[in-house]
Amino acid sequence: MPENETRPDLLSYTDSMLTWVSGRGRILIVVHDNPDPDSLASAMALRHLFAVRLNREAVIAFSGMIGRSENLAMAKLLQIPLTPFPLIDLKAFQVICLLDTQPGTGNNSLPPEVRADIVIDHHPMRDNSASCRWVDIRPHYGTTATILYEYLKVQGVSLGTKLATALFYAIKSETQDLGREATRPDREAYLVLFPLANKTLLNSITRPNLPKEYFIALHSALEHAKLYGDVLVASLDGVLFPEVVSELADLLVRLEGTETVLCLGHYSNELVLSIRTTSEEINAGELIRKLVAGIGTAGGHGMMAGGKVDNVTSARVAELERELTRRFLNELGLTDQNPLALVP
Repeated sequence: MPENETRPDLLSYTDSMLTWVSGRGRILIVVHDNPDPDSLASAMALRHLFAVRLNREAVIAFSGMIGRSENLAMAKLLQIPLTPFPLIDLKAFQVICLLDTQPGTGNNSLPPEVRADIVIDHHPMRDNSASCRWVDIRPHYGTTATILYEYLKVQGVSLGTKLATALFYAIKSETQDLGREATRPDREAYLVLFPLANKTLLNSITRPNLPKEYFIALHSALEHAKLYGDVLVASLDGVLFPEVVSELADLLVRLEGTETVLCLGHYSNELVLSIRTTSEEINAGELIRKLVAGIGTAGGHGMMAGGKVDNVTSARVAELERELTRRFLNELGLTDQNPLALVP
């Protein structure tokens, strides 16, 4: 499908999907681990679609944790009903949906032997998604929330204030106010949703109080950040929530003269990676998959990507970070570049 086009058969597609779902039992919506605003808003929207069109209540399940202050505020203030995945009995559900993630990506907790029925995502298509019954994957979209907004629009489903606020904030945060990887559908949804969003709630979500742990991670990132020309690598050491790794990558890529950033942090038994770039010559998703090839899982797209390596002990962190940094610099052709400390 061309980059700036929406799905031409969206009404018939969603009609058929809803008819299929209506003939089945309980519905489970699974978002990716440590869910971000895009996955949360998308789940909220799909749940609303099922409630309005089918009079059916879906359960939203997540794994990991919601640690970033903005995401916590979003879930709390917009009253998004979330159930921890370990409490879910998969046998009790006859319809399973995956949002903002896909089977086999490593960033969701759906067991590999359990097939997802509905997959909606804006990341590049994965091989395992092809076997799913209903697949709507649009890598040219900036957010999954935009796809779900179009579902509600084509089905004539009205949006309450909280859902409109959720969808607007998802597009706002994921595309950085339409400045990162946003295409025409994202812009159209953003402009329609803005007047419907609650501005007081938006302010509370975008400017929450930050925990002390954020500043500890920021201190570690600045202390360990190394510059290789226009590339920056930063280790956060141990972090108390995995989302802070991508949060600080977003911050550090704004450093003057810097085009590409790799942040690494050790959370529980995982080494978490995040890449951000402003270079149109670099595909962050492809780059990060090369970094973790054979040792971890990763995904992403043009300007942003994330990944992880599991079963990492504290004793192995430094060695693994050196290897990942070596691979990173090698892919960028910077192996001969001498590093400079960001903070002398």
